[in-house]
Amino acid sequence: MDPVTGLSLGRIVIGIGSLVAPSATARLFGIDADANPQIGIINRMFGAREIALGAVTLVSKGSLRRNLTVVGIAVDGADVASGALEVAGGGLPKVQGGALVAIAAGAVGSGIAALVVNRGK
Repeated sequence: MDPVTGLSLGRIVIGIGSLVAPSATARLFGIDADANPQIGIINRMFGAREIALGAVTLVSKGSLRRNLTVVGIAVDGADVASGALEVAGGGLPKVQGGALVAIAAGAVGSGIAALVVNRGK
């Protein structure tokens, strides 16, 4: 499977989970949904973003697909920074926050790898 396709499908799956079952998805990421009553709206907003970015990247071709991959890297990079700031400020426990940062950093790395693999296509 093309790396960009894999990233796009992953975004869509995570997005659907966040829309349909925001508390359960939060728990999968190590967030205490019971202690965060606003998790529903935040996760649904996140889910909508992930579905939109994943879907538009999935159906795109050529330079548009490359540019959308770059946008995905930027979004995931912002997630890395946001997670790191939350951990540093005490808003997230180190273990859960570290896991979230690692997931987002993995997505950044996957996006960069996809650009390298698809260079010139």
